[in-house]
Amino acid sequence: MEKEKHYLVAVFDDQDDFLHGVEHIRHAGVKIQEAFTPYPVHRLEDALGYERSLMPVAAFCFGALGTTFAITMQTSMMAIDWPMIIGGKPFLSIPDFVPVSFECTVLFAAFGMVGTFLFSNDLKPYKVPKIFDIRSTDDKLVLAIDLAKNSLSEDQIKMILKEAKAEEVYRKDFTEEENEGSFIKYLIDLFNNGVTRSSRQLS
Repeated sequence: MEKEKHYLVAVFDDQDDFLHGVEHIRHAGVKIQEAFTPYPVHRLEDALGYERSLMPVAAFCFGALGTTFAITMQTSMMAIDWPMIIGGKPFLSIPDFVPVSFECTVLFAAFGMVGTFLFSNDLKPYKVPKIFDIRSTDDKLVLAIDLAKNSLSEDQIKMILKEAKAEEVYRKDFTEEENEGSFIKYLIDLFNNGVTRSSRQLS
């Protein structure tokens, strides 16, 4: 596990400069870790090169799993384990299975998408959030560049960020504790204080 992480943080004041800056930075071969904005910025996803989300695929897979589970469960219960004639209907009455199958499809899809989102974004409850620049929640647009994921030197990246019209560029380091939270410390903090260190940091 990497003990320390080193980033360059670029602060922008103008939205247009920010968008053009992102395109310029990526065109120069710099990999952007993440962008932080206090409000939605149109076309930012395209400028960052984000691909289409696979969440709809996950929703379909979990929904299909829910449908399969519901039909299998009802068939095994009503036609195999405990066959009963109810209202003159046959043991295997597919139309009667529709409501339960529908509900299981929705249930599996909903919980599956939530779990997939939390897992893919590493949103575990004891994760310590990285606050690159608190002004990104107010009026500044911020870019974070992970130095370990770029082949260019720190000085070269700083020069590119300045060329992209960043009004401020500085280095930010995170310690091991800030990189990887501890589940045990999370529980102790929660029981002792009623609130976790992550929550206090954001408040």
